[in-house]
Amino acid sequence: MKVVKPLRQMVRVSCLMSLILVVGTEITSGDDGLFPGSTDLSITRVQYEGGGDWYSNPTSIPNILANIAERTGLPISQELKTVKLSDPSLSDHPYLYMTGHGNVSFSDQDRNALRSHLVSGAFLHADDNYGLDESFRREIELVFPENDLIEIPIDHPIFHMMYDLPEGLPKIHEHDGDAPQGFGIFYEGRLVVFYSFESDLGDGWENSEIHNDSADIREAAIQMGVNLYLYVLSQIIS
Repeated sequence: MKVVKPLRQMVRVSCLMSLILVVGTEITSGDDGLFPGSTDLSITRVQYEGGGDWYSNPTSIPNILANIAERTGLPISQELKTVKLSDPSLSDHPYLYMTGHGNVSFSDQDRNALRSHLVSGAFLHADDNYGLDESFRREIELVFPENDLIEIPIDHPIFHMMYDLPEGLPKIHEHDGDAPQGFGIFYEGRLVVFYSFESDLGDGWENSEIHNDSADIREAAIQMGVNLYLYVLSQIIS
């Protein structure tokens, strides 16, 4: 990770403070309906079918939420939230997160609900925990048959929001030793799906004693998580 030069850092901090002020106003007003009746933001875990362990890395979400709140000052809910794609309350969960090691299977109802939710303004982060790749790619292609998963270039703002990650998506868990890749699906110019592959960000968000990752590796995972969150917010309020 490169240390951000002072001028760039000042600009980034200024932009961040503006984002925090605008987000606070938008959420409090409730005008756009994306966060109806709530001043809290959160990340909701997707409970999917197919046999995969959608519940893996249980300490990851509370830890990344706590870090976002501490580092940005945004009003982050610490409540742990889980939703099925078939749940009528899906629209109350604008930031979805899914992970696991095994098979993912969406029903036709799930696919239609997910697509409708994402094109209406929501966002999905899929985080391959080693073993998710084949089934996730199959299912997301059925959700967005007209939009390919494309690799996101390292100069994309998602890697440079609050923290400068000049190499792009950080490598957290070795698995096969392949380079990490960030993929995305864009719908009408908006990033609706971010897929972190060969990275395993959730491992880096977990309690330090679980995977014994170094402080530098965990910090890289947290920085990427904060950048992701801020980028999603910037899309919501733009």
